[in-house]
Amino acid sequence: MNTRGFTLVELMAAMAVAGLLAVLVAPTLLSYARTSALQAVTRELATAINLGRQIAITQNTTVCVEAGGTNIRLRRGGCGGPVWTGPGTDAVGAIRISEPGTFLVSTTANVMFSDLGAASPAGTYTVINPVNGATRAVVVAATGRISVR
Repeated sequence: MNTRGFTLVELMAAMAVAGLLAVLVAPTLLSYARTSALQAVTRELATAINLGRQIAITQNTTVCVEAGGTNIRLRRGGCGGPVWTGPGTDAVGAIRISEPGTFLVSTTANVMFSDLGAASPAGTYTVINPVNGATRAVVVAATGRISVR
């Protein structure tokens, strides 16, 4: 007799191996997902800060980059100036970096870009994952160079 298929024992063995692999791989995948999300939010923050620098250069003005919670705001004419609204901002000029409660943004000082793109003072913006305490930093040098660390 020529029967095809798998026996119950073979199927159970295959399921046991698949279950064991899932148990071993799950922590690594969760760690990868958290790290990847933190890197993505950090790059998004760097892009928003760079937008402030580009606005300062193209509009021949100073732009202050304010960070707080999960949003940043770009203010033209200095840190006391009007909030810039444009592509990527909501009605009050906030650029949302992440959903509330997922990541937080803090800074050592609000960076102000000159019309030539230089930053004064140089500063560091830190993205924090409140779930596991992991952080990444966006560093703005006095030259205006923006780097992710």
